Amino acid sequence: MTKQTGVGDVIHAEAREYRQDAERPLEGYVFVMTVFATVVGLAGLIAALTGRKLPRRIDPYDLALITAGTHKLSRTLSKDAVTSPLRAPFTRYRGTGGPAEVMEEARNTSPLRHALGELLSCPFCLDMWIATGFTIGLLFVPRFTRVVAAAFTALTGADFLHLVYARAQQAAQG
Repeated sequence: MTKQTGVGDVIHAEAREYRQDAERPLEGYVFVMTVFATVVGLAGLIAALTGRKLPRRIDPYDLALITAGTHKLSRTLSKDAVTSPLRAPFTRYRGTGGPAEVMEEARNTSPLRHALGELLSCPFCLDMWIATGFTIGLLFVPRFTRVVAAAFTALTGADFLHLVYARAQQAAQG
């Protein structure tokens, strides 16, 4: 007689095969992806129910604004020393990073905590969430979204000016 294998057993076997004995919080990733898909789905449903239409195209100004704003907000949330209390439940401090930034690693105490630690300490990972938030914001509250994105875009510009200034100062000093 053969043992019947349920869907859960197959999923767990596939996860073990994928992990290859490495620490990978697949269950946490599934939860994070589910939250993301739910937020996007709810936004789409609310937009449809309220009669909001997607724009035929994104204005280049809005695209540039949310691009630079996304960059700065993701770095602020994921690397800024001042925002480290937001990440502390999910990460551990490992040292200083770039100017006014810290380096952290995800905690491994549970798959969800690990997945959230990776998300919150990685600006590239947060980009998708922030860009989606700005995009949804442009659909529902465009003026407010543009003001917030503009503030973070200005900070992006200021950061680059600080770096250019520091480099020029170093060059002037020899």
